Amino acid sequence: MSGADLSWMRVTVEGGGKPSLERVRRFRLEVVEGQSAGLSWESSGSQCQIGAHPSNDLVLADSTVSRFHCEVRVEPDGPWVRDLGSRNGTQLDGVAVREGLLREGSLLRVGSALVRLTLRPDEATLALSEHGQFGSLLGSSVVMRAAFARLEKVAGAAATVLLEGETGTGKGAAAEAIHQQSPRKDQPFVVVDCSALSPALLESELFGHEKGAFTSAEARRIGAFEEASGGTLFLDEIGELSADLQPKLLRVLEGRTIRRVGSNKQIPVDVRVIAATNRDLRAEVNAGRFRPDLYFRLAVLRITLPALRQRLEDVPAIARGLLGALGASREQIAAICSPERLERLTHAAWPGNVRELRNVLERALVFDEADPEADAPGGATAGPGPDGMLAAAAPGLAAAPIDARIPFADARRRALDAFERGYVQELLRLHQGHTVQAAQSAGINRVYLYRLARKHGVKPT
Repeated sequence: MSGADLSWMRVTVEGGGKPSLERVRRFRLEVVEGQSAGLSWESSGSQCQIGAHPSNDLVLADSTVSRFHCEVRVEPDGPWVRDLGSRNGTQLDGVAVREGLLREGSLLRVGSALVRLTLRPDEATLALSEHGQFGSLLGSSVVMRAAFARLEKVAGAAATVLLEGETGTGKGAAAEAIHQQSPRKDQPFVVVDCSALSPALLESELFGHEKGAFTSAEARRIGAFEEASGGTLFLDEIGELSADLQPKLLRVLEGRTIRRVGSNKQIPVDVRVIAATNRDLRAEVNAGRFRPDLYFRLAVLRITLPALRQRLEDVPAIARGLLGALGASREQIAAICSPERLERLTHAAWPGNVRELRNVLERALVFDEADPEADAPGGATAGPGPDGMLAAAAPGLAAAPIDARIPFADARRRALDAFERGYVQELLRLHQGHTVQAAQSAGINRVYLYRLARKHGVKPT
């Protein structure tokens, strides 16, 4: 069978009329020059990671090759190579690239090694989820249902999970859905944003402290690991963890015991850890900013959530779902999601992903604008996050002062910010600062509530 006889990716239907399998063109990588000359590797899936560390698919024992040097991933238009922040870079057919499309016979220069790509006539089979939803995440596209299939599998496991993906792709929603579909679903789900606190405060947040451990420690505090006992601890923005805290977290993950700040007592903890980052931690390891041993402890089960631009066919369903979660009426949903407007939304770039789409739709609803294009997609990325939203947005906006001397977009943004700030302050006051109860009461995700509080300088307990 010739190479032209097969597309790079195709979906097959096996009973029931619903796509159930993704078939991906297989490829072979052979080292034709360098210390590992003669070594070869054949794909059984859609990607190959190349580097010097033994955990890679194609391991090159070469001092000029970085731990995680580059990866080859099959996309609908063919195989792409992406450099992973390697020390010596990656060349494709003699040209240095960060990312590039390969063809039959392409040569990759990886350090001093030269690797040739050969296409195979057969295919590998990847399972797709039967569902178009995982928790609050929506998507019937092939790429999203492939991610759902992996998320469904890891939900039932006890191993640590690393969720990767751009900002706004729904990593927080995925983490909570994993917990809700796991055997630990009746136990606590605790969220810690590693980017929200200084290293000293974050250590106390994670591990707790004893009374008098430092100047402001007026009482003993139970940390997130103890609070999540029996359940799940979600470490958001793990890529922001300071160098001082990385070995301390590693010891906890290895020994499953914690030590409160100011104490010498080791306390056992039974916690499943899910971590998320919008950084590529492999590149952070190469750059020396992230410990490789901690990376391997976190990336036991590694899942990447696709960007919205990779699944634009999901935009109409996501838009209707977001508007429904906002409490929009059928008439409002029909007006905002008219065929003409959905067509424009589906062709937007969405650099802020689902977060940006949600922001645009919420403002269209709050300010009674039928056309979400009043806030051009791709322009505004601040505001509501991807993991949850306010149950109702309109009440209270009328009380915000209006200054017609400033541009309309600025006035509208100020009004929405004032509403968010006031709502979060009142919500936390009503629940004595307890974010878990507050988020449940408001019908929003706890990760999103943390982000709203941080955005507006409101301090939860």
